[in-house]
Amino acid sequence: MYLTKEEERIYDGELGWAYQVSMKILVKLGDLYGAKRLIPIDSAHISGVAYKTVGDAPIEFLRALADSGGKAAVQATTNPSSISFGNPPFNALSRELIEKQAEIIGLYERMGLELTLTCTPYYIRRPRSGSNLSWAESSAVIYANSLLNAWTNREGGPSALASALIGKTPDHGLHRPENRQASILVRVEADLESELDYGVLGICLGEILGDKIPVIYGLPRCEELSLKQLGAAMATSGMTPMFYLSEKGGNGSSIEEKISIGERDLRASYERLTSAYEKPDLIFIGCPHCSLEELKTIARYLEGKRVRPGIKLWVCTSNHVRRDAKEYVEIIEASGGQVICDTCAVVTWLRDLGIEILMTNSVKTAHYTPSMSGVKVILSPLEDCLREACQK
Repeated sequence: MYLTKEEERIYDGELGWAYQVSMKILVKLGDLYGAKRLIPIDSAHISGVAYKTVGDAPIEFLRALADSGGKAAVQATTNPSSISFGNPPFNALSRELIEKQAEIIGLYERMGLELTLTCTPYYIRRPRSGSNLSWAESSAVIYANSLLNAWTNREGGPSALASALIGKTPDHGLHRPENRQASILVRVEADLESELDYGVLGICLGEILGDKIPVIYGLPRCEELSLKQLGAAMATSGMTPMFYLSEKGGNGSSIEEKISIGERDLRASYERLTSAYEKPDLIFIGCPHCSLEELKTIARYLEGKRVRPGIKLWVCTSNHVRRDAKEYVEIIEASGGQVICDTCAVVTWLRDLGIEILMTNSVKTAHYTPSMSGVKVILSPLEDCLREACQK
């Protein structure tokens, strides 16, 4: 892979160890995937923040990067952590867990990363159309590529962090126009009535497609919440990095295969993801983190109502969106719900917080939490979740 003189100086360690090891990570990736050069990026988004999922393994490495002076060269945002600090429900967690999570966050802050602690960085700053990014977090990657026309590969936490410190990424994969072509046409032959249906479609497609890029035909609507759930679920069960939508079922020259998805396929996926039928302990909304419009919808439903005793209602979003949604947050919290930032149900210790049965409209949550937290899941559309929260 070709390096400029400045990049060679970094590779040789002239700017310090943090930048040298970051450059070596990027060069190794570039060589592995046949990239010929590094290209500048507009932003990076870093995963590997939640102590529940990463454990102790990366702490020494992050400390070494920070101690050797590593600083982000571009805007760099961070994924959710495992704890909402200062939020009473999380005080039940052990001091060790809280301290370990605080240490990880502190190390990222020392390197100049923004402590956004959200999986929806596009609500904070919308990437420019056609801009190159280095984003980890699969749901953010598929959203950026598919709905914002930004260009990013599905990075891991270390490669996204290396890109943040260098300000560049190897020119391969979805940074190349020829690799952004769809190869399969998906015809949807099922009634999709809610955002949950789109999520179930996504989980079904992810299992079938692997890393293929689809053109999806036959969707009855293209609302942001539904498409966000579609993409997040597709990237959860597979490696699909982006998708296209078509009203006419297009026949591009790159289309090599055609498949249909029907009601039976969706029903099988839904039944596999639903593991409980009892009353839930927690109703969780916000995976991926809620938008301003979602908070508005939730507040409108809850206005004048009360969350019933014996159940928790968590609505997760970013601090950025929460600040812009002050009036909606007040309504939600007046009803007895909690608007929680910096974390989500997928990456915290639900059993330690007294949760055994969770109800959600997020297929991604339903996919991960049984194995990661040992809880049972009820899948329902947003309106049904809110109705259950307030039902007497």
